[in-house]
Amino acid sequence: MHTRYLGNDRLAVGAIGLGCMSMSGVYQDPGDEKESIEVIRRAIDAGCNFLNTSDLYGPFTNEQLLGRAIAGRREQVVVATMFGLLFDENGVGYNGKPEYVRTACDASLKRLGVDHIDLYFQHRVDHDVPVEETVGAMAELVSAGKVRHIGLSEAGQESIRRAHATHPVTAVQSELSLFARDTEDGILGVMRELGIGFVAYSPMGRGLLTGRWRRPEDLAPEDYRRTDPRFQGENLESNVGLVEQIRQLAEEKGLTSSQLALAWVLTQGDDIVPIPGTRRLRYLEENLAAEKVVLGADDIRRLEELVPKGSAHGDRVGDMTMVNR
Repeated sequence: MHTRYLGNDRLAVGAIGLGCMSMSGVYQDPGDEKESIEVIRRAIDAGCNFLNTSDLYGPFTNEQLLGRAIAGRREQVVVATMFGLLFDENGVGYNGKPEYVRTACDASLKRLGVDHIDLYFQHRVDHDVPVEETVGAMAELVSAGKVRHIGLSEAGQESIRRAHATHPVTAVQSELSLFARDTEDGILGVMRELGIGFVAYSPMGRGLLTGRWRRPEDLAPEDYRRTDPRFQGENLESNVGLVEQIRQLAEEKGLTSSQLALAWVLTQGDDIVPIPGTRRLRYLEENLAAEKVVLGADDIRRLEELVPKGSAHGDRVGDMTMVNR
């Protein structure tokens, strides 16, 4: 797999990473842990060395699973995890307090079974705490050797600038896919101005662009996508129609719709690293094959004409956790 570099400090990672969230029941039941570990290890074998998790996933169990999977292979991987987004009986919460940053990092290190985190993200900016204070605490973790690089997830332009002025930010993580292109409106420009890399999560639109989800009943009862506006009623029906057009174009090129959607993300810049998630070996292999897909200017034009920016029906998420802050 080709290497891409994140940030001015040029953190080297495989061109496609692996999002581990779905392995811990965020979408549905956790499934077979043995297969999830096999997926992670096969990804490493293939050069897909950038592994993304969070203390939120599980919660906590996803970091533990990843730690078991990379045991004995620590030097072969780039581990990214996140802190600061909380769910409890009161709903969504944020914590960017410096003392919490330190406590959360120590807990993640223990669960992962590692002595340092390669890329540590603030999962969401806490507007009750100046981002300079949060990033200052993250910088202390870098000085202490517990963290190598820092990042932000779903941050707005002002927060990115203020954070970067406090300590160099290596990467910003946000959703990017044919169905989610709002980061093109300013955030990508700011990142490129400052020399910050981009980690693209949900490059297949939370599974919509795979073509495997066509009706609400296709989702498990506990799957949170049942509350996602893009998976609701007429929105879902319209989005499935768009995906069918993508599938037809992909078929012309001997690809799956997933591979075409992922290949499109890869064309958006060498400073962008997508992290598609899966817990199935067959889908991992399908995703990794997208790195070898060559899309010409005409292919990209046709694809973007089929799915223009903003054509997906429904907001990209139904709750406040995804708002750029």
